[in-house]
Amino acid sequence: MKQITFWRTGSLRSFVFILLAGLSILLFATDRSAAQEQENVSPPEQVEQLPEGVFSAPVIVEGEVLFAVRGSSALPASIRAEKIVERILSVAEQSKAAAVTVSVEKHELGLGIVANGVLITVTTDADAEMDSFDIEVLASLHSESIQGAIEKYRFDRSDTARVESAMAAVAWTVGFLLITFVFARWRLRVGAALAFIAEKYFSKFEKATGSVVRGRAIGKLTGYLVQVALWTGYLFLLYYYLSFVLLSFAETRPFAQILLTYVSEPLISVILGFIAYLPNLVTIVIIALVTRFMIRGFRLLMDNVEAGTISIQNFEPHWITPTFNLARVAIIAVAIVFAYPHLPGAGSKAFQGLTILAGIMVSLGSNTVVSNMMAGLFVIYRRSTNIGDRIKVGEQIGDVVEIRLMETLIKSIKNEMISIPNAQLLNSEVVNYSRKIDGRGLLLHTTVGIGYEEPQEKIEAMLVEAANRTRDLRKSPEPFVLITALADYAINYQVNAFTTRGSSLPRILSDLHRHIITVFNENNVQIMTPSYMADTEIAKIPTESWDGKLAPSTEKAV
Repeated sequence: MKQITFWRTGSLRSFVFILLAGLSILLFATDRSAAQEQENVSPPEQVEQLPEGVFSAPVIVEGEVLFAVRGSSALPASIRAEKIVERILSVAEQSKAAAVTVSVEKHELGLGIVANGVLITVTTDADAEMDSFDIEVLASLHSESIQGAIEKYRFDRSDTARVESAMAAVAWTVGFLLITFVFARWRLRVGAALAFIAEKYFSKFEKATGSVVRGRAIGKLTGYLVQVALWTGYLFLLYYYLSFVLLSFAETRPFAQILLTYVSEPLISVILGFIAYLPNLVTIVIIALVTRFMIRGFRLLMDNVEAGTISIQNFEPHWITPTFNLARVAIIAVAIVFAYPHLPGAGSKAFQGLTILAGIMVSLGSNTVVSNMMAGLFVIYRRSTNIGDRIKVGEQIGDVVEIRLMETLIKSIKNEMISIPNAQLLNSEVVNYSRKIDGRGLLLHTTVGIGYEEPQEKIEAMLVEAANRTRDLRKSPEPFVLITALADYAINYQVNAFTTRGSSLPRILSDLHRHIITVFNENNVQIMTPSYMADTEIAKIPTESWDGKLAPSTEKAV
C-alpha cells in the first residue's frame, strides 16, 4: 500500500483548519479580555428563595462563589451581589501589588468590609440571621473571601502567572498536535484493519445463511462505524483542548467555564445517573438471566419430547414447536412485567403516558392480528387439520404445508402456494380428505344424465363397470349407483365408490370419467347434455376409432 506523508494528507488539512480556528477563538478572546473584565463575564447569578420567603444571591468572581447575600425590597439580592462584584474588581485593578489590606469596620447598618480604603459591602444582622452565624464571625469570613479573591485576581494577571499560563497552553498544544498526528496517520489504517477483521469473521456465516449475512457489507459497516467513533473522539478532545487552553489564561477563563458547563455538567450528570441506576441494572440482568435459563430449560424439555425420551400422553408431535413458542412468549412477558419498574424513567408520567399511548395504538390496530393469532392456536391444537392433510377451504383445495400463528399455507393441486388467514380457516367449512373416519375411505361420486329410453339396470351395470375399471377405487365395498333426480330430459345417475387415496382425488375422478365414456361408447349409449330441443336420428356416439393423427392446420404461416 502506498504510504502518504503526514503533511500531504488531505485529512490533515481539515485538522489544521480546525486547530487554527480554535487558536483564532483563543486570540480573539484574549484581545477582548479588558472589555470582558469590565463586564465581569460570569455565569448568571442564581437567586434563591429561603423558606421564610427571603431572597438571596451568590457573589461570584471569575466563576468562584465567595458567599451569598440577602436582598430586600429596596435592594434586591441580585443587584446587591453585582455591586459587590464590581467593587471587588475595581479594587483588584487599582494596583498590581500582591497584597491587599482588608479590614472590618463598624457601620451604621452593621459591619463594613473595607479593602484599601474602599467599602466593599456591609454585613448586616439580616445576613447573619440568614446564615445562622454571629455577625462578627460572618463579617470576618466575608472579609477573608474578599481578600482571597482580590489577591488571586492580581496573581492570575501577574507576569509570573502569564508565563505559567503560556507554558501550560504550549504544553496542551504540543500534546494535541501529537494526538492530531497520530489520528491523521492511523485513522484510516485502524478503520481498514478492523473492517478486514469483521469481514473475515462474518464471511464464515455467508454460506451458512445463504448470503443473508454478507461479510463484505458488515466489514464496510464496521469501518464506517470505526471512523465515526474516531472522529467523535477527536472532536471531543479538540473541545477539551480549547477549554483547557482558555482556562490557562485569567482573561479567557470565563469562556472556558462556559464551554465546560455545556458538556461537562451534562456528562457528569449522565455518569452519576448511571452509577445511581446500577442497582436497578443488576436486577434487570438477573431477571434476564433467569428468563434465559427458563427458556433453555423448556427448550430442553421439548427436545426430549421430540426425541421420545419423555412421553406425554395425547401430545401431538406437531405441537412441539408452537408450544415452545407460546411458552417462550409467556416467560418473556412475565419477565417484562417484573423488569418494568426497574427501567429508567418507568415512574415518570411521560413514560407512563407513552406506554398507554402505545397500548391504545396496538389495541386499535391489531384486532385482525389478534383474531388470526387466536384462530391459529385453535387450528394447531384442535387436531382438525395437520401438516400434510389435503383439505378444501371454500373453493381452494390443496395440501397443508405449514400452519403458522397468523396463517396456514396450502399447496393446491395446481402446485400453487395459497395463504389462508387462520380466522378464515376457523370460521369456514373445512373438508379434510386425508382424515380417516372408518376403514372404508372417502366416497367418490360423479353424476351423469341418461335418457329415459335406456334400461335402468343396463345403465347401473355400465357405471359400476366403469368404477371397477378405475384404478385406486376399491372393489370392496362394491361401487353402487343412486338415482338422484328425474329431470325433464334425462335420469340423473350418481355412481359412488370408495377410495383411500384422498390426495389423488382429481386424478381418480378424471379416470372415472374417462372409463364412463369408454363403457358407454362400447355399449352404444349416449350421455345426454343438460337440455336439448329434440332427439336426433343418429345416436351421439363415435362410429370410428381415432387413429391418433390430427388433421393438418388450415391457418397460414405468418
